[in-house]
Amino acid sequence: MRAVGFFEFGGPEVLQLLDLPEGQPGPGQVRVRVHAATVNPTDTLLRNGSRAQALREVSPPHVPGMDVAGVIDAVGPDNPTDLAIGDKVMAMVDNQGSHGGYRESIVLSADAVARIPEGVSLIEAATLPMNGLTAKQSLDQLALKPGQTLAVTGAAGCYGGYVIQLAKQAGLHVIADASPADVALLRSFGADTVVPRGKDIAAQIRQVVPNGVDALADGSYQCELTLGAVRDGGGYASVRGWSMAQRGIVCHATWVRQYNHRADLLRQLRQCVHDGVITLRVADTYDPAQAAEAHRRLEAGGTRGRLVLVF
Repeated sequence: MRAVGFFEFGGPEVLQLLDLPEGQPGPGQVRVRVHAATVNPTDTLLRNGSRAQALREVSPPHVPGMDVAGVIDAVGPDNPTDLAIGDKVMAMVDNQGSHGGYRESIVLSADAVARIPEGVSLIEAATLPMNGLTAKQSLDQLALKPGQTLAVTGAAGCYGGYVIQLAKQAGLHVIADASPADVALLRSFGADTVVPRGKDIAAQIRQVVPNGVDALADGSYQCELTLGAVRDGGGYASVRGWSMAQRGIVCHATWVRQYNHRADLLRQLRQCVHDGVITLRVADTYDPAQAAEAHRRLEAGGTRGRLVLVF
């Protein structure tokens, strides 16, 4: 079975095609013939060693990838769901060791797998699970009420875009940052106000909301540069766990692996796609042999939507 992985940390060039054994589903598991695996920033951090601690006790090769979509081709005994062979499905993958999503076939717990939204391709569906669950987790942590104000940084990215769209569904007032080229995109997502991105982001947001926003979802990982935009006692969600005790602000670490085995939440996201709440964006597709090129493009910045490996 083909996979893409690496034996040592480094630049995109360490990625290589691998031949791994195909797994068999056990009790409560299904096997998915993977057609699409999304390339995410977390994959590049895993590859370059920034998250090496997570692999400290795991022998190489390491296979990145936390998003897959494909077709179920085997079902183990004691299946607790109604999933069946032939179903088109999507899932978030807890990519430990060689068990990442960059592979032709993967065995997953059935309670982590959901059918893809109707009317979308497997390639499009692969962009939803991890980023969608991350956005939902941030909003769940911040627990804002309708009418309250949320600021979103990195708003043109997949996480930021999903946060905006889910926040608007929840009745929130959204302020987002963007470069001039992305203003129209963010307004199409429903952002009420778009401010220029940059190191003065807190001041830009305070010009709109002088008393500070109720909460901020920091998709661009600007950390202390953004905290000044939040009112005293407000909320802050970080996708990489940054926090600082200041003015009673409650900092939340958004770790999406806590939402693993949450097919119920994936089904909610599927409904959001069906209802037009969430927009799926594919920037480009790559053959697995071009995985290094996909990583280089993602790390260069400026990608709108997700890059997807197609097996």
